[in-house]
Amino acid sequence: MSKKGAVKKAILAYSGGLDTSIIVRWLIEEYGCEVVCFAADVGQGKELDGIPEKARNTGASKCYVEDLREEFARDFVFPMFRANAVYEGRYFLGTSIARPLIAKKQMEIALAEEADAVSHGATGKGNDQVRFELTYFHFKPDIKIIAPWREWTLNSRESLVAYAEKHGIPVPVTKARPYSSDRNLLHISFEGGILEDPWAEPPEDMYLLSVNPEQAPDQPEYVEIEFHRGNPVAINGEALSPAQLLAHLNALGGKHGIGRADIMENRFVGMKSRGVYETPGGTILEEAHRGVEQITMDREVLNLRDSLIPRYATMVYNGYWFAPEREALQTLIDQTQQTVNGVARVKLFKGHCRVVGRKSDTDSLFDPEVATFEADQVYNQADAEGFIRLNALRLRIRSQMMKKRGC
Repeated sequence: MSKKGAVKKAILAYSGGLDTSIIVRWLIEEYGCEVVCFAADVGQGKELDGIPEKARNTGASKCYVEDLREEFARDFVFPMFRANAVYEGRYFLGTSIARPLIAKKQMEIALAEEADAVSHGATGKGNDQVRFELTYFHFKPDIKIIAPWREWTLNSRESLVAYAEKHGIPVPVTKARPYSSDRNLLHISFEGGILEDPWAEPPEDMYLLSVNPEQAPDQPEYVEIEFHRGNPVAINGEALSPAQLLAHLNALGGKHGIGRADIMENRFVGMKSRGVYETPGGTILEEAHRGVEQITMDREVLNLRDSLIPRYATMVYNGYWFAPEREALQTLIDQTQQTVNGVARVKLFKGHCRVVGRKSDTDSLFDPEVATFEADQVYNQADAEGFIRLNALRLRIRSQMMKKRGC
């Protein structure tokens, strides 16, 4: 008889890490239900090795492993990058943007397996619980959700490790790497453990995707990225699929120490937390995308889109990917990207990347005959006087008023 209620089968979003390794056994013991694990391949690499066997060894009846890398890059990362979405000016939303895709696929498996519950390993203090569950409810409003961190008494990493040792469950967290991480095709994040002291510098041996910028090559490297309607489609003239392109940029950026960020961010639930991130490919991509936009987007359209970036980024961070407001905003953003066609040349050097050239054969708004400092027949410089006087009118009136007031 179940201790917690009537659940026959639960689909667990499974990573094979500390939390979800324990949750498999906990669900069986506390709910007396069958547990089916689901691991989404969104670019974790070797972290997925042996996942099905590990899940079954801890009690799961089955384990799905789905390759979602192309869908992740094409339908989630690229739309977000068309918006240049960066949370609080620093975080490229690597973990945030993966959660709605993982939860979407988890719900598809729940339907196929005729499961009556879904579960995840997100804590009750974090953002992921919101991201997962908003997506669950989007696809099935009456789905039963089991969030062990909001139920069990295992309230620390130490207690989880003790539980694992008691039940013979191998876990990846060690004294040598006492923090949690989340990796996908866009980034890798680190938090907790030794990073909870905001004054302490992250240890160099923590980083996995990038070399120390101080040890990066002494010669810069140039890369040309081609965009079509705001999406990157080729690197140095070679057409690549979305996942291939992002992986290639990760390798280039990592080689030059690009994409590290150490952030104190504001979680949706109200607390501040520290996250250390490596986003080499995404950092290059955002810089290159802006370079092409600079030459192809109308000024007022660009300003309007940029004014919406904080709102869009917050929607993604807080888990509202499948919300109508995000979808409506995406439609507007995608309209602004219709003319973002061209190539950006980016210089990579010791942790820095910057656009050093941009061109568009079809949609450039830059007219050298108008912008030139040499003689031209297009722009009458005398016209600028009236333009300036009209724009100064409100300032002149205000100045006169202040003089009358003795200011």
